[in-house]
Amino acid sequence: MNPGRLIVVGTPIGNLSDISPRACQALATADLIAAEDTRHTGLLLQHLGLKKPFLSYQKFNEASRESEILDRLRAGETIALVTDSGMPGVSDPGERIIRAVRRENLPVEVIPGPSAVLHALIASGLPALPFYFGGFLPPKPGARLKEITAAAERDHTSIFFESPHRLARALAEISQVFPAQARICVARELTKKFEEVFVGTPTEAATKFAGKTKGEITLVLSPLAPAPTSPSGA
Repeated sequence: MNPGRLIVVGTPIGNLSDISPRACQALATADLIAAEDTRHTGLLLQHLGLKKPFLSYQKFNEASRESEILDRLRAGETIALVTDSGMPGVSDPGERIIRAVRRENLPVEVIPGPSAVLHALIASGLPALPFYFGGFLPPKPGARLKEITAAAERDHTSIFFESPHRLARALAEISQVFPAQARICVARELTKKFEEVFVGTPTEAATKFAGKTKGEITLVLSPLAPAPTSPSGA
């Protein structure tokens, strides 16, 4: 019996029309869909007119699901791995099972999809290469301030995810650490109806988002401005 394969499927980050034909085909032909939130993925399948069996696969049960998924792959099943949005394994479940499947020398196929990181980076107009992506900013104040300070000292663009209820505090800290003339971007609800991409100084961003904010947030922080050089011979 030939082994099955794990198909890592990138899904829309908001607008369901962004799903690719190849991703649709993978979901349609898979024997099983391992989903971060089966209800959320159920809405995507309903949009596509598909019905498939689900297996819950999220950060609280990654370890316990690993052997079951490996057994199913060995038995010849094709399993599509999806998260609520974007690419599995990037600030979402997936890295652990992909590594386990690779360790077993079983086939892994990756179908790329929309990325909040790249979307926000390009929309910001800030230098695109090189860039640093740090996932979610740490929730603890000390660790978050350390990460923000490191970003302010980099000579390339930094990108982070942040939760809406911590955004105001994070922006207040960024405005204290970053130079006043720095440029930062707050990208909110990307590809959705109320998408917002704000670009301004740290103080402007902290003022605009000082109150309650809703939605998925991506922050893009400008690189450290190079020090001015003296004219030749000065």
